[in-house]
Amino acid sequence: QVQLVESGGGLVQAGGSLRLSCAASLLAFSRYTMGWFRQVPGKEREFVGTMTWRDGSTYYGDSVKGRFTISRDNAKNMVFLQMNSLKPEDTAGYYCAASIGELVTAPRQYGYWGQGTQVTVSS
Repeated sequence: QVQLVESGGGLVQAGGSLRLSCAASLLAFSRYTMGWFRQVPGKEREFVGTMTWRDGSTYYGDSVKGRFTISRDNAKNMVFLQMNSLKPEDTAGYYCAASIGELVTAPRQYGYWGQGTQVTVSS
């Protein structure tokens, strides 16, 4: 059974940092593109960033570019989202997801999802 489990969310002041982790029970984890999305109740799921499996290329949504960084540890089946210079508008549930595609940014292109971890940024 495939599981993605996020951790590391919490409450932080504006300007602060958080590091989210996602542990994946995926066979051949290194062959999956790993992405991060976020969602606020009542709104659509928003693309945050992705790291391709083939060469580790990364791509980020405009709202987080320059502040957030994705990394992965294939030996440990984990992907991380380092979030710096956090803003109140970054408040959301954050989800990691896995895809067999490359440089994929749409939620429908991801086949596996975690349950999410809440990030709240106070002003």
